Amino acid sequence: MSGPNKDYDPVEVTPLKADEVERMRDEALAAVSGASDLEALKRVRLEHAGDRSPLALANREIGALPPQARKEAGQRVGQARGVIGQAIAERQAALEVEHEERMLAEETVDVSLPTTRRRRGSRHPLTLQSELIADLFVAMGYEIAEGPVVEAEWLNFDALNLGPDHPARTMQDTFWTEPADHHVVLRTQTSPVQARAMLTRNPPIYVVCPGRVFRTDEYDATHSPMFHQVEGLVVDEGITMAHLKGTLDHFASQLFGDGIDTRFRPSYFPFTEPSAEVDVRCFVCRGSGAGEGGDSCRTCRGEGWIEWGGCGVVNPRVLVSCGVDPDVYSGFAFGMGIDRSFMFRHNLEDLRPLFEGDVRFAAAFGSEI
Repeated sequence: MSGPNKDYDPVEVTPLKADEVERMRDEALAAVSGASDLEALKRVRLEHAGDRSPLALANREIGALPPQARKEAGQRVGQARGVIGQAIAERQAALEVEHEERMLAEETVDVSLPTTRRRRGSRHPLTLQSELIADLFVAMGYEIAEGPVVEAEWLNFDALNLGPDHPARTMQDTFWTEPADHHVVLRTQTSPVQARAMLTRNPPIYVVCPGRVFRTDEYDATHSPMFHQVEGLVVDEGITMAHLKGTLDHFASQLFGDGIDTRFRPSYFPFTEPSAEVDVRCFVCRGSGAGEGGDSCRTCRGEGWIEWGGCGVVNPRVLVSCGVDPDVYSGFAFGMGIDRSFMFRHNLEDLRPLFEGDVRFAAAFGSEI
């Protein structure tokens, strides 16, 4: 029996020759060493260690060798690829350290230096709107009157001619405090301030009362359990609806622009008689009802008027309750939502941003302090 034949004629595969493998290895190491940044090293890795690199292609040629030659060629190529991989890893670590050091040097911020980039605060837009309205009436000779938000039931209802069975007294509209026999509520309007003014001042009385009020409404785009009102009260001799109309026309023109007036629609309020709903002429379409391109005005929805508030001549019963002689004095009262007026002025469709405390909203509408 003959033994194995160790004499063979190896197939010449140029990429697998020792000198050729060394050349490819040295070329790759030089490229790795010459990579100046991480992006350049990434390109070197693809070129000399990727699937289409010279050594990777050479490795595929091992199958063309006789079995006796494959081991030696495989070790030679594998060692070369291992050296290149280690060189790439070491170079990447060094370049990452250099990159971090360069970033620290180039992007260093001296936090001890003075800066003007500090964000400044701003006053809430509803505060500014309330003060604007107050300034308008002070210029007309009115005084600003204030009162507590937690109010006696008598001042919130009885003094304003809202009898014990009036629907507004129920839990549907009013927040009552406990215990119930104390008869204390969160005020549902700023009208109790008017009652306090008549109880503590002698006519003539010219006051305006801005402030927060509370009702058990759902919180949505047009309702809130807490909102803001401004109410005005005049008690003097010879006061009529004509004085009321002139006052509200001036108020509307100062708040919404020159030429904006009001109209009255008959209505009912327990504390005024006669009473009226107040509409303000649309300050966008100026009452025409027409918008751009022939469409209806988006602000007033084509009607030319926007519902604004309520008003009327003070009911004599209210004057008597507050100690004012209705045979000598008469008066008028009105009330509008400050939040609603703000939405009109700035064309807002959702009042919730007014109460959610986003400083970006306040900065957009408020003024810096």
